[in-house]
Amino acid sequence: MSDELIKIDIDETVASVTIDREQRRNALSQQTVEQLTEAFQSLGENDELRAIVLTGAGDKAFSSGGDLGDQQSSGGPLGMHLARAGFADLLIAMNRCPKPIIARVNGKALGGGFGLVLNCDLAVAAEEAQFGTPEIKVGLFPMMITAVIQRNLHRKHALELMLTGQRIDAARALEIGVVNRVAPEGKLDETVAELVDRVASFSPAVLGLGRQAFYDTQDMGFEEALRALHSELTINTLTEDAAEGIMAFLGKREPQWKGR
Repeated sequence: MSDELIKIDIDETVASVTIDREQRRNALSQQTVEQLTEAFQSLGENDELRAIVLTGAGDKAFSSGGDLGDQQSSGGPLGMHLARAGFADLLIAMNRCPKPIIARVNGKALGGGFGLVLNCDLAVAAEEAQFGTPEIKVGLFPMMITAVIQRNLHRKHALELMLTGQRIDAARALEIGVVNRVAPEGKLDETVAELVDRVASFSPAVLGLGRQAFYDTQDMGFEEALRALHSELTINTLTEDAAEGIMAFLGKREPQWKGR
């Protein structure tokens, strides 16, 4: 891709995807969104990977959200409308990616950046990180990330963020379920690595099956979800890794995952 706006680094079984627009507080231009979508699609097909870490360049911002300057030059109202569909494609690509995605929140995560954090499976924040949906301050509403916010936060917490535009700190984000952990000062990478290592230690085949089942059934009715999950459990039990896991447990040894 020309004009690379993201960086991808692979260290054995873990891929790090970095939004590389530090000078723009890692704002999400149309091209940035397209490159992120392609990254999650391609990394999802890499059988060697166990997990993906998403972060922003520098130490000021994970992502400040949509690039308003980019929207103003995207080809008029129709072009802007079509460009916004790309962000929906990104969120869907993240959900469909079979690899666990962990957000490394190194700074401000606002607007669309906040949506990306919520759309990751897990999230670790630096103590100085901030979160929010400030769109209302410029006469906009966070429409595109509302679907993600609704599925992650209690209604009162969600609407307070969206209706007031106020930011919250990392401690509050942990309290209301935006992130899983807050790293002590200077310990962000260490805390992320601990969580990644834990997740990556399990069967990649079973993680992929379970993760997909989670997203596929989240909007189903109770009975429909149970029927679907019943079938998914049968598929799970037929994997080689399930057999290996049970045999390892009975033999009191560590399992040797094959990823199938």
